[in-house]
Amino acid sequence: MADTENTSEGTEDITKAWQATQDQKGQAKKLRLFAGLSFLGAIAGEIFGIVKLKQGAFNEGNLPLLIGILVAIAVLAMLGSVLWKKANRHDPASKADGFKFFVQNQLGAILTLLAFLPLIALIFMDKDMDPNTKKIAGGVGVVLAAVATTVGIDFNPPSVEQYTQDMNACAAQIKSGAETTACSPAVAAQAQEIARDSEKVASATGGQDVVYWIAPKDGEKSKHELVFHLCENVSTLRGKNVVSGSVTEAYAQNAKRLTKQLKSEQRQCGFLEAAE
Repeated sequence: MADTENTSEGTEDITKAWQATQDQKGQAKKLRLFAGLSFLGAIAGEIFGIVKLKQGAFNEGNLPLLIGILVAIAVLAMLGSVLWKKANRHDPASKADGFKFFVQNQLGAILTLLAFLPLIALIFMDKDMDPNTKKIAGGVGVVLAAVATTVGIDFNPPSVEQYTQDMNACAAQIKSGAETTACSPAVAAQAQEIARDSEKVASATGGQDVVYWIAPKDGEKSKHELVFHLCENVSTLRGKNVVSGSVTEAYAQNAKRLTKQLKSEQRQCGFLEAAE
């Protein structure tokens, strides 16, 4: 991805683009699974209502059952929307793909409408239903659909670009010792890791911000834990396909931490001798 512009004048661009950690992706996946089940339940409720409607179950009244179906659809749809929006805050979409960004963030509202509109339309179109039942059930359905759809709309959707800006600002504040006003939960942990490891690397190497790690195969991000090192000559990296970059770039390749063998690597890389 292209470099992100600084969030404010004088703010160092610490990272190219925020990326969800494996933990954040895992949490998002679980939330989306439960959200999907909730939406499926809402649509199943709609199908049940349509079947009962076609069978004439509401022709002679039976208003409580119809209202109950509509309420159940609304509750399940709203639950799905809340879970889906929480998932997006763990693993947001990028604004670079406008269509995907819109669909991912407004999917709750889209599926809610899908779970309501066909049933509501059939209620109003049913010629055999008791007029009073039709009027009350249709009105309740419209109100519930409006409320549930509003809950499903994300009026301030998260994005990779926004998280990148937040993480840049957060890491810069941590490094400078300023008040960490930009450190939201979604970006704080990564920003703290970047600032902490950048400081450790600079201290161990005499001010450098270059680390080395094993390159993921075929240009793909490694599914395994990546540890980054002080130079390419350390024993751990010998004979391996090694790439280098800043601490931030190492994290962008799904790196988890700086090596714990700093003293040993300082000797192997010649940094201790240089300091002496």
